[in-house]
Amino acid sequence: MMRDLVVVDIGGTHARFAIASIGADGAISLDAPETLHTADHASFQTAWEAFRNRKGGTLPPAVSMAIAGPVGSPGNLNPVIRFTNNPWIIRPALIPEKLGVERFTLVNDFAAVAHAVARADDDQFLHLAGPDTPLGRDGTISVIGPGTGLGVAHLWRSGANYRVQATEGGHIDFAPLDTIEDAILARLRSRHNRVSVERVVAGPGIVDIYQALAAMEHRTVPERDAIEIWTLGTNGEDSLAAAAVDR
Repeated sequence: MMRDLVVVDIGGTHARFAIASIGADGAISLDAPETLHTADHASFQTAWEAFRNRKGGTLPPAVSMAIAGPVGSPGNLNPVIRFTNNPWIIRPALIPEKLGVERFTLVNDFAAVAHAVARADDDQFLHLAGPDTPLGRDGTISVIGPGTGLGVAHLWRSGANYRVQATEGGHIDFAPLDTIEDAILARLRSRHNRVSVERVVAGPGIVDIYQALAAMEHRTVPERDAIEIWTLGTNGEDSLAAAAVDR
């Protein structure tokens, strides 16, 4: 017997919705995900309603949500969940009433990624840098990923067993290692009360890196967003953008 539920991944910029089907053997399949911009919706509830309307007005009575921010722990969820990089809030106690579901699960988004890492086969990973060796079956693995913010979780494995620890590691202080990073820190500190690693490593950070490099070289550059800088840098069309990407 198949069981269906709504699965949602909510970040700072996008909210992704899909219907998951779980077979009797535990195999999971997803339909085509739909991506909504968080800035286009006043709340998670209005985004949910938009997705429900796209699905013909009816959704399964269960939902599992991965949230970019601290959610608490199973059985002890935060009464008010605030997103780190978007203005939505979720009150778990109101989810059944507001969404019309009978069951729900909330988890930190990178804790969800760590669970996926634990269950993935070695050939499902793409090597980016460092030693090209399979993930260890014993010990601790850090799961890190930049988006609008910087997600961090820890995965502890011991043979077939594992545990996941959600963290807010993206908010540790940024510690410069050279004069260029000193300049980046100075720019960020002039704009923010506190400068975390997330300010530099996450997607929007490329803009500050680009502007800091321009200031060091006494160059006047046009205002560019993160996507434009990445595109110019990776295509080799702008040497300063390429230097920012390399950072």
